[in-house]
Amino acid sequence: MAQVLEFKLPDLGEGLTEAEIVRWLVDVGDVVAIDQPVVEVETAKAMVEVPCPYGGVVTARFGEEGTELPVGAPLLTVAVDGAPEPAAAPVPAPATQGTGAAADAADAVSSEYSGNVLVGYGTTKPAARRRRVHRENPAVATPAASVPVPAPAAPVAPRGPVAVISPLVRKLARDRGLDLREVRGSGPEGLILRADVETALTVRERPAPAVAAPAPVRAAPAVAGERIPLRGVRGAVADKLSRSRTEIPDATCWVDADATGLMTARAGMNAAGGPKISVLALLARICVHALGRFPELNSTVDTAAREIVRLPSVHLGFAAQTERGLVVPVVKDAGGRTAESLSAEFARLTEAARQGALTPADLTGGTFTLNNYGVFGVDGSTPIINHPEAAMLGVGRIVPKPWVHEGELAIRQVVQLSLTFDHRVCDGGTAGGFLRYVADCVENPAVLLRTL
Repeated sequence: MAQVLEFKLPDLGEGLTEAEIVRWLVDVGDVVAIDQPVVEVETAKAMVEVPCPYGGVVTARFGEEGTELPVGAPLLTVAVDGAPEPAAAPVPAPATQGTGAAADAADAVSSEYSGNVLVGYGTTKPAARRRRVHRENPAVATPAASVPVPAPAAPVAPRGPVAVISPLVRKLARDRGLDLREVRGSGPEGLILRADVETALTVRERPAPAVAAPAPVRAAPAVAGERIPLRGVRGAVADKLSRSRTEIPDATCWVDADATGLMTARAGMNAAGGPKISVLALLARICVHALGRFPELNSTVDTAAREIVRLPSVHLGFAAQTERGLVVPVVKDAGGRTAESLSAEFARLTEAARQGALTPADLTGGTFTLNNYGVFGVDGSTPIINHPEAAMLGVGRIVPKPWVHEGELAIRQVVQLSLTFDHRVCDGGTAGGFLRYVADCVENPAVLLRTL
């Protein structure tokens, strides 16, 4: 006799309350193993695969692809041969050591159920070490439902997912309504590449041969344009930007700076060998030291308590544009990192952002944001503060421009710096002092050496 267990959308952490079903990885009737990913979901933080803690036969799925479900809503049901349902909830917290009846009860379900809720979230032990020998124990609660399910004649291998690695490829296919199961992959072992998806779309959208058509009829004007749901990453960005503009009385000041000295110093550092130092890393070092002199800008406002909270450490966020929208990865403890360490961390987080592999921990906890919009070929901007932070430094492109240097006109590498700040935490004098110090360090990096 098999027991039908219900698996609900688990708590994904970081205050997330819902997720959108991107792609089902299993069908009704498939045999799944414990901790096998069964569905791919997109939250406001990242795109992740959800593993099922039960092993058995899938008897039902809840929600079509594109559906948004709240945490705790049913995802699917699995028929498990003789496995009792956990007494407290279908998705308990990771198991801890216990004694007596409680430990025996946990052991009794562990052969058909694991504590692994979500890959990369809340798992402290590998799956193999969570498995225990099955023991019978009457302390376990009676299962919610019981239906006979015929056992397969022979072991059936779980159905594998479509051979796609890149979440960007999956998103392209999903946005254009293309079923990846109909695409033949040209990569190693049938891996589906972006070129394969684009080729399939071209073939599908190729116009049919022309046939005689009736006289053209003027179409009526469209009542409304295309509607794009604000959900997932785009929805989270919209909510945060709206909240920033609603709650924060921001102001912006800016200055042009001669970055020739900074670029010369960087070239000298990279010529010495070793890991390459990025311009962003040098700007990050400058920001960290400037915040040490002007700690008002490394703070947040507690509106309920009517208090300004100055933060002890600098966790530096930086804006990264991806195909899924704008994200702000965070370099933790930026003040304790060298230029080499900052360069490596920026590179790691940028690549993870492009692959859609950032975790909620990578995207939270920032205290100050550095926005290098110069990569888009623009000189200036008025950044919107990343709520609940108090300031953001914007950096435009560094380009050759006429500049008066040492009393003479010369061609120098010039950059525009913009600081948007929360006027509740400081006045213009403090903001101007911070921005002027940053500009001085950009123009003459030796200024920074005096603070080391």
